[in-house]
Amino acid sequence: MSQLALIDCPTGLAGNMLLAALLDLGLPQEVIDAPLAALGLAQAYRLVVDERRSAGLRGLHLEVELREVSPPHRHWGDLRQQILAAPLDGALQAKVLEVFSLLAEAEAVVHGVTPEQVHFHEVGAVDALVDVVGVCAGLLHFGVTELICSPPPGGHGSVAAAHGPLPLPAPAVLEIARQRGVELASAEGFPPAELTTPTGLALVACWADRFGVAPSHIPASIGIGLGSRQLDRANLLRLTLAAAPQDPLTKQAFTQAPEIQEVVLEQQAQIDDATAEDLAFLIQALRKAGAKEVFSQPIAMKKGRTGQLLTVLVDPSAAVALRRVWWQHSSSLGVRESQQLRWVLPRRSLEIATPLGSVRLKQAQLPDGRWRSKPEHDDLIALASRHNLGLDQVRTIVVQALTALDGELQP
Repeated sequence: MSQLALIDCPTGLAGNMLLAALLDLGLPQEVIDAPLAALGLAQAYRLVVDERRSAGLRGLHLEVELREVSPPHRHWGDLRQQILAAPLDGALQAKVLEVFSLLAEAEAVVHGVTPEQVHFHEVGAVDALVDVVGVCAGLLHFGVTELICSPPPGGHGSVAAAHGPLPLPAPAVLEIARQRGVELASAEGFPPAELTTPTGLALVACWADRFGVAPSHIPASIGIGLGSRQLDRANLLRLTLAAAPQDPLTKQAFTQAPEIQEVVLEQQAQIDDATAEDLAFLIQALRKAGAKEVFSQPIAMKKGRTGQLLTVLVDPSAAVALRRVWWQHSSSLGVRESQQLRWVLPRRSLEIATPLGSVRLKQAQLPDGRWRSKPEHDDLIALASRHNLGLDQVRTIVVQALTALDGELQP
């Protein structure tokens, strides 16, 4: 069963605000404490949770009180081994590793070191462990399968850090946003302050399906997490567990908006020294690595040479993996990368019965509410082979069956 979660963060993201919101939703504290105990941290912290008000609005505030007198220096390599060695649930372990890997990679870029050399004060402090493990355990506890977050403001000014004053948004926040293609909302009008922390953004970047406006939904429960800083407005984060309106045919939830905006990265390179076979292999490898779309265009290059302009659209989370494919399988010495906004129609997959057998359909919802259908080509080929018919004959029979069902397929 799917569970939609929506995060509204008008004053930014922080790990303790996310964890407080989960507790406000009714998350049992033992869900947080049990995996931390498995990591050997049962006596290293205490959660101080209390209900407060911010600009007249209630919510829970959480502070992680550290009990380690002389906390050990934790490098990312050591921390990774600690997480891998702990008897954690597989899904939780994988998500915690993903978040800390993103944090370590971002801090490594910022400080000009390898991820293995990143110190505990960047990613391994006990409060960061509590936030990351607790939030991941909480979202898994509530069965969250889809998460959408509003663009968070990063903040402006400067903040004290282990290496001295840091400009805001924090360098690691900017690097995480760059790597994952996260839109940061403007901090104009806010007093100078850190609004989004690296831990908070890394958590949501690893969990969110997209950043943007929430789709049509029915709120089921709402948790409010309050920030510690006093601002000129309510400093809060809202985490809503919601259901999308039901589709009457499939009894599955679908977004009712006629179109959905999402962020993609466009990667491009011109290639004039590869054979057609080499280009075909590169395109196949890019698709296998997670490209949403790959296409090429013939172009004229210097000295009259013909070449190909290869364009790839990719989810920001897969950008690093695709760049590795470019370097490994293409002759290009550079790849251009830019963030793009694209609008897509709501879509779904169905299976219908035809006189020849079942066929899967891809459907897209048009702005007027109608659904446009296209049979899966592989299914048409399979039916043509099974019944010794031409592909055009199979397509005609399937279209006739689809036309007969059209009234039932419309929501």
